[in-house]
Amino acid sequence: MLEISCIFADMMKTQTKRNILALLMLVAQVGIAPVYAQELKAKVVVNTTQLSNTKTEVFDALREKAEAFLNDHQWTNLQFKENERIECNFNITVNSWDENEGLIKSTLLMTSSRPVFNSTYNTTLYSVRDGDFQFRFQTTDQLEWNPENIDNNLTALLAYYAYMIIGYDMDSMAPQGGTSYLQTAENIVNNAQNLGFPGWTSFNDSKNRFGLLNDYLDGSMEDYRQLVYKYHREGLDQMADNPEAGRNAITEALGLLEASKSARTMSQLPVLFTEYKRDELVNIYSGRGTSQEREAVYNILFGINTSLSDYWDKIRK
Repeated sequence: MLEISCIFADMMKTQTKRNILALLMLVAQVGIAPVYAQELKAKVVVNTTQLSNTKTEVFDALREKAEAFLNDHQWTNLQFKENERIECNFNITVNSWDENEGLIKSTLLMTSSRPVFNSTYNTTLYSVRDGDFQFRFQTTDQLEWNPENIDNNLTALLAYYAYMIIGYDMDSMAPQGGTSYLQTAENIVNNAQNLGFPGWTSFNDSKNRFGLLNDYLDGSMEDYRQLVYKYHREGLDQMADNPEAGRNAITEALGLLEASKSARTMSQLPVLFTEYKRDELVNIYSGRGTSQEREAVYNILFGINTSLSDYWDKIRK
């Protein structure tokens, strides 16, 4: 990963138009008729190295159909241009496969990103490991989405993550801008509980699909949602024009991260944030700003995730 200081030194001159509201205002003013696309630009990878069975046709079909399902469906009423689609990766590691029943038990690593304004840099917006990514799938299955009748766990899983990705992206563009999409993800969680697969209920762990979304929408975690906006829109997006102001906003955003951890001590969201932002945070602060600022950031991050102390130590230098 290139250091952010180097990335921001090589900025593009043209403002990116990922801000949907600004795009729609432009269209209304000048009568432009842009070519619209779906919301996601997803890449699906299916890893079968843990299986002894060498039949790969079903997994080739899974990769192709899951990717088409994510990319070809229009998940919202928003109108995205092709270059505005949200980049995301679905890395599925198959742990076991019952060929007769078509039952696939796997682990998903899902990561979504968004470009930083006026730069060539993409920042990780949300990343999560789902160890209960289980579903039934046969080569001939057609993946179709009907939110009024959720009867397939694979499509429920993919739709849930589609709305989580969009919700986080919209939250990073406007304060709590993704609420309606996150509520749709919540509806999927509630309806999918009847399918009998793990990860959808509150009786598992706080890092499952129910737990993470429930925390994110909980009123006590409002500071965390404000963090998502402030860190990205007021922080990273400003660093091309004013690195110091952008870094100061990120420092304030980390104060919100600390407050959200205090408000809901068992929530895994602040810990996850530090895990997928660790390299970025080191690049933002290492050797930059005042020693007092770096020390304050170190104390916040160490208090949230002591397991990454080697990374946080680099911030103090």
